[in-house]
Amino acid sequence: MRVIGMDIHRTFAEAVMIDGDKLIRLGRVNMSREHLAAFAAKLTHDDHIVIEATGNAQAVVEAVAPFVGRVVIANPRQVHLIAKARIKTDVIDATVLARLYASGFLPEVWVPDQQTMRLRRQVTRRNQVVRQRVRLKTMIQAILHAHLVPQCPHADIAGPKGRAWLLAQLLPEDEATAIERHLREYDRLTEDLRSLERELARDALASAETKRLMTIPGIDMVVAVGLLAAIGPIDRFTSPARLVAFFGLNPSVHQSGNSPARHGRITKQGPCHARTMLVEAAWAAVRGPGPLRAFYERVRARRGTHVAAVAVARKIAVIVWHLLTRGEDYAWVRPALHAKKLRDLELLSGQPSRRGQRGAGYEYNLTKCRQEERQRGERAEAAYRRFTEGWTKRGNRVPAGASEEARQ
Repeated sequence: MRVIGMDIHRTFAEAVMIDGDKLIRLGRVNMSREHLAAFAAKLTHDDHIVIEATGNAQAVVEAVAPFVGRVVIANPRQVHLIAKARIKTDVIDATVLARLYASGFLPEVWVPDQQTMRLRRQVTRRNQVVRQRVRLKTMIQAILHAHLVPQCPHADIAGPKGRAWLLAQLLPEDEATAIERHLREYDRLTEDLRSLERELARDALASAETKRLMTIPGIDMVVAVGLLAAIGPIDRFTSPARLVAFFGLNPSVHQSGNSPARHGRITKQGPCHARTMLVEAAWAAVRGPGPLRAFYERVRARRGTHVAAVAVARKIAVIVWHLLTRGEDYAWVRPALHAKKLRDLELLSGQPSRRGQRGAGYEYNLTKCRQEERQRGERAEAAYRRFTEGWTKRGNRVPAGASEEARQ
């Protein structure tokens, strides 16, 4: 088996080959599908190619995979830690990739299928549009701040009330024109956002896993689709701890020799956007009654608000693993609220509204139904508190039958 290492750049890739004990430099390959296919056609189906995870790595895999035995994508962070060197060139980087793979020490990354890649691209596009809209609002706020205009009294400065308030402010003509230009761009991005969310909603309606994740409080269509796009097949993770580590929500550990292990902040490895969505879902989940809010308050009493929110996000990641692995819905789902989520999903996908007819989400409009579901969540929250009220920190447990002085 020959191993070909490729150090990828934007316009070219440097390639080397390990053939037995010989190291052969293959030169540079232009980064186009035609040149990559021509390069791979000279290889055999027994050859393996190793590349780093870059923005165009998936396209490189698609171009060369039909001509070789296997294409491996290496984890760039771990390769950097393993093969850190003072002398660094493209040839050395490609050689390191080939030698690590030939020796069996190359840290690989999972290559998603086409459906998962398409979903990831859609989620990324939506995230980019949302960030651009926020940036435009920030630019408008900066103009107002520069001219000593007080803060907008309305929640959304780009909404109808916010825009009416903006028109009433005394600003120089060029600044008023700039605000109008920003608002026009904001409206254009809003239309793009609606189009992207419509496509995501149609995919979500066809996915049983998306609907299942929406049974968890705090998770809507956007969060559910974003998590599934990041996770891919759930069988990649053999335990909930591995999924938590994938999201970077596990604490870092430092231990050496006979000294005890020290746990620090979370590692923040893995997809940042998915981790952010989990934390946002945690903040939404703790607003309503249920075991998650009881867990949040128990951690908050010891560690503070923000640590408790991250702990709830980690708990939600564990719940996600169990729901996807077992194929079950969340035990404390609120049926009326979940039906409303699904109906909103149908409307977002472009289905007709059917005004005047009772739909699946009608019961959520009934005050009695919402109160019954809330009381059910409160009973579950009380049961969790009773279950954990006797827990103590590890190492402080008092054995049964101890004297009163020992207990004190």
